[in-house]
Order: sequence, then C-alpha cells, then structure tokens
Amino acid sequence: MKPPPFDYHAPVSVAEAVEVLAEAGAHGKVLAGGQSLIPMLNMRLAAPAHLVDINRVAGLGEISAGPDGVRVGALARHSQVERSPDACGTLPLLRQALKLVAHPVIRNRGTVVGSLVHADPSAELPAVLALLGGSVRLASRGGEREVAAADFFTGPLESATRPGELAVSAFFPAWPGGTAFVEVARRHGDFAMAGVAAAVRLDDDLRVAEARVACISVGPAPVVVDLTAACGNRPVASMDWRAVVSAVQERIEPEADIHATAEYRRHLTGVLVERAVRAAADA
Repeated sequence: MKPPPFDYHAPVSVAEAVEVLAEAGAHGKVLAGGQSLIPMLNMRLAAPAHLVDINRVAGLGEISAGPDGVRVGALARHSQVERSPDACGTLPLLRQALKLVAHPVIRNRGTVVGSLVHADPSAELPAVLALLGGSVRLASRGGEREVAAADFFTGPLESATRPGELAVSAFFPAWPGGTAFVEVARRHGDFAMAGVAAAVRLDDDLRVAEARVACISVGPAPVVVDLTAACGNRPVASMDWRAVVSAVQERIEPEADIHATAEYRRHLTGVLVERAVRAAADA
C-alpha cells in the first residue's frame, strides 16, 4: 500500500521544526526513525496533512551520560544507545531493554525518543522511563517543558505531546542498584505478550531495601508497582514471592487477544516478576 498524500517538510533547526509544527497543528506528524510511522502511513492508520522530517536537524542525535543519568536526543538510534559504553555503563537497563526491541535492522533506524512518543503499551522503552521516573523534554514555539514519565504516557499510543510540540530528548535517571528486563513473545522480535522491568537496591546486609517493577502489555500504559513493602526487607532467598506477585497482579489490567487470554497474561506477568526481581537483585 501507499501512504496518503501529505506536504513534506525538512527543517534544519529545532526553531524551524517547531515553527512548521505550530502551523500544522493537529495535522502534523514528526518523522525521525519512521519504524512505526511509515507502516501506519502505508496501512492508512495515520493520514497527516504535513510530515515534518527532523533527520536534518542538528544537535538532536546526542547521547550524554553523567552520575545523575542519561539524556538521549531525539535522533539517537536504538542501536547507538545500545552500543554506547557511557550510556549503558551508567544505566545497564537501557541495554537490557534495547536488546529486546524488534530486530537489529529496526534498531538501526528506530529512535529511543520516537518509541517513547509512540507510547505503545507493549514497548520496552516506555517501561524503562516509567520505572526510573524519567522525563521527556518537549519544545514548541513558546519554549520548552519537561514532562515526567508518570504524566507523559496517557493511554495506548497516546502521550502528553501536544500539537505543535517536538520531543527533543528524554532523560533516564541513574539507579543505585541492579536492574533487569525479561519478557515473553510468540516469536523473536515480536511485541511481548507480557514483560517486566525491575529495579532492586539491596542494603549492606543484602536485604531488599527498595524494589519496583514496570509491566508491559498488561495495561493502557506501563504499569509501575512499588514492591518495597511486599519484599518485606528480606533477602531474596527468603522472599514471600506469593505476596510480591500478588501485589503486581492486583494492579495490572490485561486484555485478551488472538495471542493470549487475559488470565494467561496475568499468570505470565507473575512469573516474570519473580524472574526480573531475582535477576535485578543478582545484578
């Protein structure tokens, strides 16, 4: 299939890009990696009157890492972040999640920020941002604003990005403990039937001092659950896993589809929660 007709724009600066987006309003779409948008155009699931290609905009491909976390520019590809020793050294969860995203050929073009804006509830990167309490920086004709992950993902394929705004970067805060990301998909590279990202911090006695998870494919947006109380300040070896799993299963809202029933997804999420928390504690 071919996409519907649109006016093509190729700005070379953020100022020019947000000006074009301001004029286009709700009829404009941003093209970065295009790994989600192009198929949607071809299947006529999206029909913007204006397509704003930001690939020529300077300064949006930067990846910077520091003690506080990692900031990823809007044109940084999945593969660039996955292979960045600074980014993944600061935050191993980025590589743990990115290696599960589709296939290498997709990761060579797809962008981290684009995945966040697309806000697919089955995608890995929104879960990472939500788990760590990160944020997305949005630019517009009126200036910039930083939106916390808790407010950014508003529903399936819906984010807090307003008409006329351009997501220019995302910030992933550092985590002082271990992390893990596990998921189950029907085929390698498919979206997960269920997945869990975990962040665990142990105290000096190797007891769980802090733990939380973010679940995908079981709600309209990543479901973040603080498990610190359920873990009971115990070592992982003596954890009450039934209580930990129940704390998560009570919060998720899985739906049935052609791939799995809602109950199977609920059960699978419980299995993955234990795997992810154990792996994060050992990391």
